[in-house]
Amino acid sequence: MNAPVPAELPVVVIGAGPAGLAAAAHLVDRGIEPLVLEAGPRAGAAVREWSHVRLFSTWGEVTDPAAEKLLAPTGWTKPDPASYPSGGDWAGQYLQPLADVLGDRVRTGARVTGASRTGRDRIVDADRESQPFVVHVEHTDGREERLFARAVIDASGTWTTPSPAGGSGLPALGERAAADRITYRVPDLKDPAVRTRHVGKRTAVIGSGASAFTALAYLADLAKADDGTGTKAVWILRRGISGSTFGGGTSDQLPARGALGLAAKAAVDDGYADAVTGFRTDEIERDDAGRLVLVAEDGTRLEPVDELIVLTGFRPDLSFLSEIRLGLDERLQAPIELAPLIDPNQHSCGTVYPHGHRELAHPEHGIYLVGMKSYGRAPTFLAMTGYEQVRSVVAAIAGDIDSADRVELTLPETGVCGGAGLFDAPEADQAEGGCCAPAPQLIQLGANTATQEAPAGGCCGS
Repeated sequence: MNAPVPAELPVVVIGAGPAGLAAAAHLVDRGIEPLVLEAGPRAGAAVREWSHVRLFSTWGEVTDPAAEKLLAPTGWTKPDPASYPSGGDWAGQYLQPLADVLGDRVRTGARVTGASRTGRDRIVDADRESQPFVVHVEHTDGREERLFARAVIDASGTWTTPSPAGGSGLPALGERAAADRITYRVPDLKDPAVRTRHVGKRTAVIGSGASAFTALAYLADLAKADDGTGTKAVWILRRGISGSTFGGGTSDQLPARGALGLAAKAAVDDGYADAVTGFRTDEIERDDAGRLVLVAEDGTRLEPVDELIVLTGFRPDLSFLSEIRLGLDERLQAPIELAPLIDPNQHSCGTVYPHGHRELAHPEHGIYLVGMKSYGRAPTFLAMTGYEQVRSVVAAIAGDIDSADRVELTLPETGVCGGAGLFDAPEADQAEGGCCAPAPQLIQLGANTATQEAPAGGCCGS
Protein backbone atom coordinates (compact mmCIF):
# COMPACT_ATOMS: atom_id res chain seq x y z
CA MET A 1 0.00 0.00 0.00
CA ASN A 2 1.35 3.42 -0.95
CA ALA A 3 2.19 5.87 1.83
CA PRO A 4 0.10 9.07 1.82
CA VAL A 5 1.51 12.36 0.61
CA PRO A 6 2.98 14.27 3.60
CA ALA A 7 0.22 16.35 5.24
CA GLU A 8 2.65 19.09 6.25
CA LEU A 9 3.02 20.15 2.62
CA PRO A 10 0.83 23.09 1.58
CA VAL A 11 -2.04 22.97 -0.86
CA VAL A 12 -1.04 25.01 -3.89
CA VAL A 13 -3.82 27.22 -5.24
CA ILE A 14 -3.27 28.57 -8.75
CA GLY A 15 -4.83 32.00 -9.17
CA ALA A 16 -5.67 34.77 -6.69
CA GLY A 17 -9.09 35.52 -8.11
CA PRO A 18 -12.45 35.06 -6.36
CA ALA A 19 -12.39 31.23 -6.36
CA GLY A 20 -8.69 30.92 -5.57
CA LEU A 21 -8.77 33.29 -2.61
CA ALA A 22 -11.95 31.65 -1.32
CA ALA A 23 -10.21 28.27 -1.50
CA ALA A 24 -7.33 29.69 0.53
CA ALA A 25 -9.77 31.03 3.13
CA HIS A 26 -11.44 27.62 3.47
CA LEU A 27 -8.04 25.93 3.80
CA VAL A 28 -7.01 28.32 6.57
CA ASP A 29 -10.34 27.71 8.30
CA ARG A 30 -9.54 24.00 8.37
CA GLY A 31 -5.99 24.45 9.56
CA ILE A 32 -4.40 23.57 6.20
CA GLU A 33 -1.68 25.82 4.87
CA PRO A 34 -2.43 27.28 1.41
CA LEU A 35 0.05 28.74 -1.03
CA VAL A 36 -1.63 30.93 -3.65
CA LEU A 37 0.29 31.61 -6.85
CA GLU A 38 -0.89 34.56 -8.92
CA ALA A 39 0.65 35.37 -12.30
CA GLY A 40 -0.50 39.00 -12.17
CA PRO A 41 1.01 41.83 -10.15
CA ARG A 42 -1.89 41.96 -7.66
CA ALA A 43 -4.69 39.80 -6.39
CA GLY A 44 -7.70 39.78 -8.70
CA ALA A 45 -5.54 40.74 -11.68
CA ALA A 46 -8.04 39.42 -14.23
CA VAL A 47 -11.01 41.07 -12.50
CA ARG A 48 -9.14 44.39 -12.54
CA GLU A 49 -8.93 44.17 -16.33
CA TRP A 50 -12.71 44.54 -16.51
CA SER A 51 -12.95 46.96 -13.59
CA HIS A 52 -15.31 49.20 -15.59
CA VAL A 53 -17.95 46.48 -15.97
CA ARG A 54 -20.69 46.08 -13.37
CA LEU A 55 -21.56 42.56 -12.24
CA PHE A 56 -25.10 41.29 -12.60
CA SER A 57 -24.73 39.58 -9.23
CA THR A 58 -25.11 41.58 -6.01
CA TRP A 59 -22.53 41.93 -3.25
CA GLY A 60 -24.55 39.39 -1.30
CA GLU A 61 -23.77 36.80 -4.00
CA VAL A 62 -20.08 37.48 -4.67
CA THR A 63 -18.43 37.13 -1.26
CA ASP A 64 -17.56 33.80 0.34
CA PRO A 65 -18.57 32.96 3.95
CA ALA A 66 -15.14 31.59 4.92
CA ALA A 67 -13.50 34.67 3.44
CA GLU A 68 -15.86 36.93 5.40
CA LYS A 69 -14.95 35.03 8.57
CA LEU A 70 -11.26 35.58 7.87
CA LEU A 71 -11.80 39.27 7.15
CA ALA A 72 -14.02 40.02 10.16
CA PRO A 73 -11.21 40.52 12.75
CA THR A 74 -9.59 43.13 10.47
CA GLY A 75 -12.62 45.42 10.75
CA TRP A 76 -13.68 44.76 7.18
CA THR A 77 -17.28 45.68 6.52
CA LYS A 78 -19.25 43.96 3.80
CA PRO A 79 -20.75 46.40 1.29
CA ASP A 80 -24.51 46.64 0.94
CA PRO A 81 -25.55 43.07 0.00
CA ALA A 82 -28.26 44.36 -2.35
CA SER A 83 -25.99 46.62 -4.40
CA TYR A 84 -24.11 45.69 -7.57
CA PRO A 85 -20.31 46.03 -7.56
CA SER A 86 -18.20 46.77 -10.58
CA GLY A 87 -15.15 44.64 -11.27
CA GLY A 88 -13.05 47.41 -9.73
CA ASP A 89 -15.21 47.43 -6.60
CA TRP A 90 -14.98 43.67 -6.28
CA ALA A 91 -11.20 43.70 -6.58
CA GLY A 92 -10.57 46.73 -4.38
CA GLN A 93 -13.14 46.23 -1.64
CA TYR A 94 -13.05 42.45 -1.29
CA LEU A 95 -10.35 40.56 -3.18
CA GLN A 96 -7.43 42.80 -2.19
CA PRO A 97 -8.37 42.94 1.53
CA LEU A 98 -8.71 39.14 1.48
CA ALA A 99 -5.29 38.76 -0.12
CA ASP A 100 -3.86 41.18 2.43
CA VAL A 101 -5.16 39.17 5.38
CA LEU A 102 -3.76 35.98 3.82
CA GLY A 103 -0.41 37.75 3.72
CA ASP A 104 2.63 35.77 2.60
CA ARG A 105 0.38 32.88 1.63
CA VAL A 106 -0.33 34.83 -1.58
CA ARG A 107 2.55 35.28 -4.02
CA THR A 108 2.04 37.59 -6.97
CA GLY A 109 4.09 37.70 -10.14
CA ALA A 110 4.34 33.92 -9.91
CA ARG A 111 3.26 32.14 -13.09
CA VAL A 112 2.76 28.37 -12.95
CA THR A 113 4.45 26.79 -15.97
CA GLY A 114 3.95 23.11 -15.09
CA ALA A 115 2.55 20.65 -12.58
CA SER A 116 3.16 16.94 -12.14
CA ARG A 117 3.80 14.20 -9.59
CA THR A 118 7.32 14.31 -8.20
CA GLY A 119 9.51 12.01 -10.28
CA ARG A 120 6.53 10.72 -12.27
CA ASP A 121 5.44 11.91 -15.69
CA ARG A 122 1.90 11.10 -16.76
CA ILE A 123 2.91 7.65 -18.07
CA VAL A 124 4.29 6.19 -14.83
CA ASP A 125 1.91 4.27 -12.54
CA ALA A 126 4.34 2.91 -9.93
CA ASP A 127 3.96 4.53 -6.51
CA ARG A 128 2.31 7.52 -8.16
CA GLU A 129 -0.31 8.45 -5.57
CA SER A 130 2.21 8.58 -2.73
CA GLN A 131 4.32 11.20 -4.49
CA PRO A 132 3.66 14.88 -3.76
CA PHE A 133 2.77 17.23 -6.54
CA VAL A 134 5.58 19.33 -7.95
CA VAL A 135 4.72 22.77 -9.32
CA HIS A 136 7.10 24.77 -11.49
CA VAL A 137 6.86 28.54 -11.14
CA GLU A 138 8.40 31.38 -13.12
CA HIS A 139 8.67 34.77 -11.39
CA THR A 140 8.56 38.14 -13.09
CA ASP A 141 12.28 38.65 -12.41
CA GLY A 142 13.02 35.51 -14.44
CA ARG A 143 13.73 33.33 -11.43
CA GLU A 144 12.42 29.77 -11.57
CA GLU A 145 11.20 27.85 -8.56
CA ARG A 146 10.03 24.34 -7.82
CA LEU A 147 7.38 23.86 -5.13
CA PHE A 148 5.88 20.73 -3.60
CA ALA A 149 2.25 20.29 -2.58
CA ARG A 150 -0.11 17.74 -1.04
CA ALA A 151 -2.86 18.85 -3.42
CA VAL A 152 -3.40 21.38 -6.20
CA ILE A 153 -6.46 23.58 -6.72
CA ASP A 154 -6.36 25.22 -10.14
CA ALA A 155 -8.47 28.38 -10.01
CA SER A 156 -6.59 30.16 -12.79
CA GLY A 157 -9.74 30.90 -14.77
CA THR A 158 -9.99 31.38 -18.53
CA TRP A 159 -9.48 35.13 -18.90
CA THR A 160 -6.17 34.85 -20.74
CA THR A 161 -7.51 32.52 -23.43
CA PRO A 162 -10.50 34.10 -25.18
CA SER A 163 -12.07 32.23 -28.08
CA PRO A 164 -11.45 33.62 -31.58
CA ALA A 165 -13.81 35.16 -34.11
CA GLY A 166 -13.63 32.19 -36.47
CA GLY A 167 -16.80 30.12 -36.55
CA SER A 168 -14.77 26.89 -36.62
CA GLY A 169 -13.18 27.62 -33.25
CA LEU A 170 -9.94 28.58 -34.97
CA PRO A 171 -8.89 32.15 -35.71
CA ALA A 172 -10.47 33.42 -38.91
CA LEU A 173 -8.09 33.91 -41.83
CA GLY A 174 -6.63 37.37 -41.35
CA GLU A 175 -7.73 37.60 -37.71
CA ARG A 176 -4.20 37.81 -36.34
CA ALA A 177 -3.18 40.33 -39.00
CA ALA A 178 -6.12 42.54 -37.99
CA ALA A 179 -5.19 42.49 -34.30
CA ASP A 180 -4.79 46.29 -34.19
CA ARG A 181 -8.54 46.65 -34.86
CA ILE A 182 -9.79 43.76 -32.68
CA THR A 183 -10.43 43.47 -28.95
CA TYR A 184 -11.61 40.39 -27.06
CA ARG A 185 -12.89 42.32 -24.05
CA VAL A 186 -15.82 44.61 -23.28
CA PRO A 187 -14.40 48.08 -24.06
CA ASP A 188 -14.12 50.77 -21.41
CA LEU A 189 -15.74 53.64 -23.27
CA LYS A 190 -14.99 56.03 -20.42
CA ASP A 191 -11.31 55.73 -21.32
CA PRO A 192 -10.66 58.59 -23.80
CA ALA A 193 -8.36 56.50 -25.99
CA VAL A 194 -10.85 53.64 -26.18
CA ARG A 195 -13.75 56.01 -26.75
CA THR A 196 -11.93 57.59 -29.69
CA ARG A 197 -11.66 54.19 -31.34
CA HIS A 198 -15.44 53.83 -31.41
CA VAL A 199 -17.07 57.25 -31.51
CA GLY A 200 -18.28 58.05 -35.00
CA LYS A 201 -17.20 54.59 -36.10
CA ARG A 202 -18.90 51.39 -37.16
CA THR A 203 -18.13 48.59 -34.67
CA ALA A 204 -18.99 44.91 -35.07
CA VAL A 205 -19.71 42.80 -31.99
CA ILE A 206 -19.51 39.01 -32.34
CA GLY A 207 -21.13 37.01 -29.53
CA SER A 208 -24.47 36.23 -27.93
CA GLY A 209 -23.86 36.20 -24.17
CA ALA A 210 -23.81 38.70 -21.32
CA SER A 211 -20.55 40.27 -22.46
CA ALA A 212 -21.93 40.91 -25.94
CA PHE A 213 -25.10 42.38 -24.41
CA THR A 214 -22.94 44.69 -22.30
CA ALA A 215 -20.85 45.85 -25.25
CA LEU A 216 -23.97 46.58 -27.30
CA ALA A 217 -25.50 48.57 -24.44
CA TYR A 218 -22.28 50.55 -24.04
CA LEU A 219 -22.08 51.31 -27.75
CA ALA A 220 -25.74 52.36 -27.79
CA ASP A 221 -25.07 54.75 -24.91
CA LEU A 222 -22.09 56.14 -26.83
CA ALA A 223 -24.24 56.65 -29.92
CA LYS A 224 -26.89 58.45 -27.85
CA ALA A 225 -24.30 60.71 -26.22
CA ASP A 226 -22.67 61.51 -29.55
CA ASP A 227 -25.81 61.74 -31.66
CA GLY A 228 -25.11 62.60 -35.26
CA THR A 229 -21.53 61.34 -35.31
CA GLY A 230 -22.36 58.10 -37.08
CA THR A 231 -21.57 55.79 -34.17
CA LYS A 232 -23.09 52.42 -35.07
CA ALA A 233 -22.89 48.82 -33.89
CA VAL A 234 -23.34 45.65 -35.93
CA TRP A 235 -24.27 42.63 -33.84
CA ILE A 236 -23.13 39.39 -35.44
CA LEU A 237 -24.79 36.18 -34.28
CA ARG A 238 -23.91 32.68 -35.40
CA ARG A 239 -27.49 31.58 -34.80
CA GLY A 240 -30.90 32.94 -35.69
CA ILE A 241 -33.09 35.29 -33.69
CA SER A 242 -35.40 33.39 -31.34
CA GLY A 243 -37.17 33.88 -28.05
CA SER A 244 -33.96 33.00 -26.23
CA THR A 245 -31.66 35.40 -28.08
CA PHE A 246 -31.93 38.18 -25.54
CA GLY A 247 -31.76 35.97 -22.46
CA GLY A 248 -34.46 35.48 -19.86
CA GLY A 249 -35.52 39.11 -19.50
CA THR A 250 -37.94 39.59 -16.63
CA SER A 251 -38.05 35.80 -16.07
CA ASP A 252 -34.38 35.71 -15.07
CA GLN A 253 -34.00 35.19 -11.32
CA LEU A 254 -30.98 37.52 -11.46
CA PRO A 255 -32.80 40.71 -12.52
CA ALA A 256 -29.67 42.55 -13.64
CA ARG A 257 -28.68 39.64 -15.87
CA GLY A 258 -32.10 39.65 -17.48
CA ALA A 259 -31.92 43.41 -17.93
CA LEU A 260 -28.69 43.06 -19.91
CA GLY A 261 -30.47 41.15 -22.65
CA LEU A 262 -33.26 43.69 -22.71
CA ALA A 263 -30.69 46.48 -23.07
CA ALA A 264 -29.15 44.68 -26.05
CA LYS A 265 -32.61 44.31 -27.58
CA ALA A 266 -33.22 48.01 -27.05
CA ALA A 267 -29.97 48.84 -28.87
CA VAL A 268 -31.30 46.98 -31.93
CA ASP A 269 -34.89 48.19 -31.57
CA ASP A 270 -33.83 51.82 -31.34
CA GLY A 271 -31.59 51.62 -34.38
CA TYR A 272 -28.23 51.90 -32.65
CA ALA A 273 -27.27 48.39 -33.77
CA ASP A 274 -28.12 46.11 -36.67
CA ALA A 275 -28.27 42.36 -36.04
CA VAL A 276 -26.78 39.99 -38.61
CA THR A 277 -27.88 36.41 -37.97
CA GLY A 278 -26.59 33.05 -39.14
CA PHE A 279 -23.14 34.49 -39.83
CA ARG A 280 -20.10 32.35 -39.05
CA THR A 281 -16.93 34.31 -39.68
CA ASP A 282 -14.40 32.58 -41.91
CA GLU A 283 -12.13 35.42 -43.00
CA ILE A 284 -11.31 39.00 -42.03
CA GLU A 285 -10.05 41.18 -44.87
CA ARG A 286 -9.07 44.84 -45.11
CA ASP A 287 -10.46 47.20 -47.71
CA ASP A 288 -8.47 49.97 -49.39
CA ALA A 289 -9.16 52.29 -46.45
CA GLY A 290 -7.88 49.75 -43.93
CA ARG A 291 -11.35 48.92 -42.58
CA LEU A 292 -12.30 45.33 -41.79
CA VAL A 293 -14.53 43.24 -44.01
CA LEU A 294 -15.95 40.08 -42.43
CA VAL A 295 -16.52 37.17 -44.77
CA ALA A 296 -18.76 34.23 -43.82
CA GLU A 297 -18.17 30.55 -44.54
CA ASP A 298 -20.57 30.76 -47.50
CA GLY A 299 -18.79 33.79 -48.98
CA THR A 300 -21.24 36.42 -47.70
CA ARG A 301 -19.42 39.72 -47.12
CA LEU A 302 -20.53 42.39 -44.67
CA GLU A 303 -20.11 46.10 -45.07
CA PRO A 304 -16.74 47.32 -43.72
CA VAL A 305 -16.37 48.09 -40.02
CA ASP A 306 -13.77 50.19 -38.23
CA GLU A 307 -13.46 48.04 -35.12
CA LEU A 308 -14.28 44.48 -34.11
CA ILE A 309 -15.18 43.28 -30.60
CA VAL A 310 -15.00 39.48 -30.32
CA LEU A 311 -16.94 38.12 -27.33
CA THR A 312 -17.31 34.45 -28.24
CA GLY A 313 -16.41 33.02 -24.85
CA PHE A 314 -13.27 31.64 -23.29
CA ARG A 315 -11.45 28.33 -23.08
CA PRO A 316 -9.17 26.83 -20.41
CA ASP A 317 -5.39 26.89 -20.67
CA LEU A 318 -4.43 23.27 -20.02
CA SER A 319 -0.86 23.54 -21.29
CA PHE A 320 0.80 23.57 -17.86
CA LEU A 321 -1.20 20.50 -16.81
CA SER A 322 0.11 18.26 -19.60
CA GLU A 323 1.73 15.81 -17.12
CA ILE A 324 -1.40 15.53 -14.97
CA ARG A 325 -3.99 12.83 -15.61
CA LEU A 326 -7.15 14.82 -16.16
CA GLY A 327 -10.57 13.43 -16.96
CA LEU A 328 -12.09 16.03 -19.26
CA ASP A 329 -15.11 16.01 -21.51
CA GLU A 330 -14.05 15.94 -25.15
CA ARG A 331 -16.29 18.85 -26.11
CA LEU A 332 -16.34 21.26 -23.19
CA GLN A 333 -12.92 20.48 -21.65
CA ALA A 334 -14.70 20.38 -18.30
CA PRO A 335 -14.51 17.50 -15.78
CA ILE A 336 -16.38 14.50 -17.16
CA GLU A 337 -18.91 14.29 -14.32
CA LEU A 338 -19.63 18.01 -14.46
CA ALA A 339 -19.90 18.38 -18.23
CA PRO A 340 -23.47 16.99 -18.68
CA LEU A 341 -24.73 19.48 -16.09
CA ILE A 342 -23.36 22.53 -17.91
CA ASP A 343 -23.40 21.51 -21.56
CA PRO A 344 -25.16 24.36 -23.42
CA ASN A 345 -26.28 21.81 -26.02
CA GLN A 346 -28.27 19.96 -23.39
CA HIS A 347 -29.05 21.55 -20.07
CA SER A 348 -32.27 23.44 -19.60
CA CYS A 349 -33.33 26.77 -18.06
CA GLY A 350 -29.82 27.84 -17.16
CA THR A 351 -29.77 25.85 -13.94
CA VAL A 352 -26.89 23.65 -12.83
CA TYR A 353 -27.58 21.63 -9.73
CA PRO A 354 -25.05 22.39 -7.00
CA HIS A 355 -21.97 20.22 -7.24
CA GLY A 356 -18.71 19.63 -5.43
CA HIS A 357 -15.63 17.46 -5.16
CA ARG A 358 -17.10 14.33 -6.76
CA GLU A 359 -18.08 16.06 -9.98
CA LEU A 360 -14.73 17.89 -10.01
CA ALA A 361 -12.54 14.84 -9.39
CA HIS A 362 -9.97 13.57 -11.91
CA PRO A 363 -8.10 10.30 -12.38
CA GLU A 364 -5.18 12.11 -10.75
CA HIS A 365 -6.26 12.15 -7.11
CA GLY A 366 -5.66 15.44 -5.33
CA ILE A 367 -6.01 17.93 -8.17
CA TYR A 368 -9.12 19.99 -8.84
CA LEU A 369 -10.06 22.54 -11.48
CA VAL A 370 -12.45 25.01 -9.84
CA GLY A 371 -14.12 28.29 -10.63
CA MET A 372 -14.52 29.43 -14.21
CA LYS A 373 -11.87 26.96 -15.36
CA SER A 374 -13.98 24.03 -14.17
CA TYR A 375 -16.62 24.97 -16.76
CA GLY A 376 -14.14 24.59 -19.61
CA ARG A 377 -15.79 26.24 -22.60
CA ALA A 378 -19.27 26.40 -21.09
CA PRO A 379 -20.76 29.84 -20.27
CA THR A 380 -22.95 31.25 -17.48
CA PHE A 381 -20.64 30.64 -14.52
CA LEU A 382 -21.54 32.36 -11.24
CA ALA A 383 -19.25 33.28 -8.34
CA MET A 384 -21.51 31.49 -5.86
CA THR A 385 -20.96 28.27 -7.84
CA GLY A 386 -17.21 28.64 -7.40
CA TYR A 387 -17.52 29.31 -3.69
CA GLU A 388 -19.54 26.15 -3.17
CA GLN A 389 -17.07 24.18 -5.28
CA VAL A 390 -14.07 25.21 -3.19
CA ARG A 391 -15.91 24.63 0.08
CA SER A 392 -16.61 21.05 -0.96
CA VAL A 393 -13.15 20.46 -2.44
CA VAL A 394 -11.34 21.76 0.65
CA ALA A 395 -13.55 19.61 2.89
CA ALA A 396 -12.57 16.58 0.79
CA ILE A 397 -8.87 17.46 1.02
CA ALA A 398 -9.29 17.73 4.79
CA GLY A 399 -10.88 14.27 4.88
CA ASP A 400 -14.32 15.54 5.90
CA ILE A 401 -16.27 13.67 3.25
CA ASP A 402 -19.63 14.18 4.96
CA SER A 403 -19.24 17.93 4.66
CA ALA A 404 -17.77 17.65 1.16
CA ASP A 405 -20.82 15.71 -0.01
CA ARG A 406 -23.31 18.06 1.66
CA VAL A 407 -23.84 20.65 -1.04
CA GLU A 408 -26.14 23.44 0.10
CA LEU A 409 -26.74 25.96 -2.65
CA THR A 410 -29.66 27.02 -4.82
CA LEU A 411 -28.69 28.68 -8.07
CA PRO A 412 -30.91 31.22 -9.84
CA GLU A 413 -32.49 30.27 -13.15
CA THR A 414 -31.81 32.30 -16.29
CA GLY A 415 -35.36 32.09 -17.53
CA VAL A 416 -34.06 30.55 -20.77
CA CYS A 417 -34.91 26.92 -21.50
CA GLY A 418 -33.34 24.63 -24.06
CA GLY A 419 -29.88 23.85 -25.37
CA ALA A 420 -27.88 26.32 -27.42
CA GLY A 421 -27.36 23.68 -30.08
CA LEU A 422 -31.05 23.98 -30.98
CA PHE A 423 -30.87 27.74 -30.89
CA ASP A 424 -28.67 27.70 -34.00
CA ALA A 425 -31.80 26.92 -35.99
CA PRO A 426 -34.53 29.33 -37.14
CA GLU A 427 -37.50 29.47 -34.78
CA ALA A 428 -39.65 27.27 -37.01
CA ASP A 429 -37.03 24.57 -37.20
CA GLN A 430 -36.48 24.42 -33.46
CA ALA A 431 -39.76 22.68 -32.87
CA GLU A 432 -38.55 19.92 -35.16
CA GLY A 433 -35.19 19.68 -33.42
CA GLY A 434 -33.23 21.26 -36.28
CA CYS A 435 -29.63 22.27 -35.72
CA CYS A 436 -28.45 23.86 -38.94
CA ALA A 437 -27.52 27.55 -38.94
CA PRO A 438 -29.79 29.82 -40.96
CA ALA A 439 -28.49 31.74 -43.95
CA PRO A 440 -26.88 35.06 -43.01
CA GLN A 441 -29.53 37.74 -42.72
CA LEU A 442 -29.69 41.36 -41.59
CA ILE A 443 -32.40 41.74 -38.95
CA GLN A 444 -33.94 45.09 -38.00
CA LEU A 445 -36.37 44.72 -35.13
CA GLY A 446 -39.33 46.99 -34.59
CA ALA A 447 -38.61 50.29 -32.88
CA ASN A 448 -39.98 51.44 -29.53
CA THR A 449 -40.26 47.97 -28.03
CA ALA A 450 -40.71 48.19 -24.27
CA THR A 451 -37.46 47.52 -22.44
CA GLN A 452 -36.12 47.43 -18.94
CA GLU A 453 -33.18 49.62 -18.00
CA ALA A 454 -30.03 47.64 -17.28
CA PRO A 455 -27.46 48.49 -14.66
CA ALA A 456 -24.25 49.99 -15.96
CA GLY A 457 -23.03 46.88 -17.71
CA GLY A 458 -22.78 43.42 -16.28
CA CYS A 459 -20.75 40.27 -16.10
CA CYS A 460 -21.02 36.80 -14.75
CA GLY A 461 -19.33 36.72 -11.37
CA SER A 462 -16.32 34.62 -12.11
